[in-house]
Order: sequence, then C-alpha cells, then structure tokens
Amino acid sequence: MSACLAGAMLVAGATHVAAASATPAKVSGSTALALAGVIAPLSPILSGAEKKAVAMLFAANADIPYKKPVVVTADRIVCRTSNVDITLRNCEVTFGKKVKTVNGSTANEIFTTEALAGIPPDGAAGSNFESLSKLSCTIDPNAIRQKDGSGADCTFQPAN
Repeated sequence: MSACLAGAMLVAGATHVAAASATPAKVSGSTALALAGVIAPLSPILSGAEKKAVAMLFAANADIPYKKPVVVTADRIVCRTSNVDITLRNCEVTFGKKVKTVNGSTANEIFTTEALAGIPPDGAAGSNFESLSKLSCTIDPNAIRQKDGSGADCTFQPAN
C-alpha cells in the first residue's frame, strides 16, 4: 500500500513539475530587447524598416525615426554547442515553415541571449542545448525613447 502511495506521489510530483515547466515565461527590459535584437535580423516576417528599427535600438540608439511597435516572433529556436567539438555553435530558428540555420558568432549570440533570458540548458553526449518555442517580443520605440526601462517585453515557452 505504501509503495503504491509513494509511486502515485512520484507520478503526481513529476506531472506537477512538467506542468510548471510548460508555463510561458516572460522577460522585459534590456533582456527582452537583446532577445528580439538577435532574432529580428533572421525573420522573414519583418519588413526591412522593422529590422532596422530593432537593430538601431539594440545598438544603443533610442532616438530612431521608426515609431510603431515591432513584434518579433519565432515558432521555435534550438541552439547547440559542444564541449567536445569546441568549434560547434549552431542554431535553428523556425518561422512558420521556414527554418534558418546559423553558425558561429551569430549562433553564439543567440545561445548566450537565451541563457540570459533564463532558458535552461540541456545536455547529452558532449552537446549543450537551449531551446524555446512560441517567442513573441514586442518592442515599442516610443516607450524605449523614455529611457525608463520599459518598451521591450517577450514571452516564450520551453520547447518540447
């Protein structure tokens, strides 16, 4: 009887942890701007003006001519590095049916920005992974111009 109860508690505890880890996460401020800043250049959805606006804001220029909020989205981001093949750095960023693969310094920027945003690493056989899904960042140039820490918010979910 106590073995059954312990087993049921273990399953219930694991279900609770899984449910908690599947909840959306939110970051704001400089971390959100950084996350949008490394993903926006890859987006096939954003216009050239929107990409330029995010790039200018990310490059510490708050006084930009673009005034409308920019929404940076990605369906899935999976980055991988290795502690065995130390040259390996790559990320696959999925936008709808389009997948963009980046390597080297661009992948490293995405990987470290994911870590900054609190994406937990996962590892297997010499590889380190960080992944997320349903990224949505809203960047508001008018709010950022106020220099009060507002104007950049992102939500995402752990990737499955």
